[in-house]
This record gives sequence, structure tokens and C-alpha cells, in this order.
Amino acid sequence: MIVPNGHVLLLAVILFLLGAACAIARRNLLMILIGVEVMLNAASLAFIGAALKWRQLDGQVFVIFIFAVAAAEVAVGLALIVYSQRRTGALDADAYSRLKG
Repeated sequence: MIVPNGHVLLLAVILFLLGAACAIARRNLLMILIGVEVMLNAASLAFIGAALKWRQLDGQVFVIFIFAVAAAEVAVGLALIVYSQRRTGALDADAYSRLKG
């Protein structure tokens, strides 16, 4: 069974909007990081859908690069979250203004 490309792109748009809403609406650093991850997965889904439509491997290569960027982003993001938690005792995004010096 073949899924139409429009449905794949619609799912990618919905996932991207949900991730953006999560990243914008939440003040918790962990939820912001999860929202960014959902947006990266939506972009990956769009690349895979386009690669399947045009029968090219370029989209799948981009997805591998997106996975590498996502892994680096999670590593740096979690390190910042742990540092913020130790310094301020909270995971609130507004606490970053107090992390001077």
C-alpha cells in the first residue's frame, strides 16, 4: 500500500507545528528540547517523503545529517540543562538570565 505524498507532508507539517507550539509555549527547558526534537523529526519525515516521491536518495542522505545534528543538539542541550539545574535549582528558561560568570 502506497501512502500519498500529500498525506506524508501533511503529517510532517502537523508534527512541525506541534513541536513549535511545544517549544514556544513551554517554559521548561526539557520540554523546549523535546519540541525542537519533534521539529527535526518532522523535517526528516518531509525529506523522506520527498525522496520517495522523486525516487532519489538525496532526502535520505539529508536525514542522516539531521540525525547527526539532532544528536549533537541533544548532547549540548542536556549539558546546558544539567548546568542550569545545578546552578539555579530549576528548569525554568527564565533562569538562564541569572547564569552569568
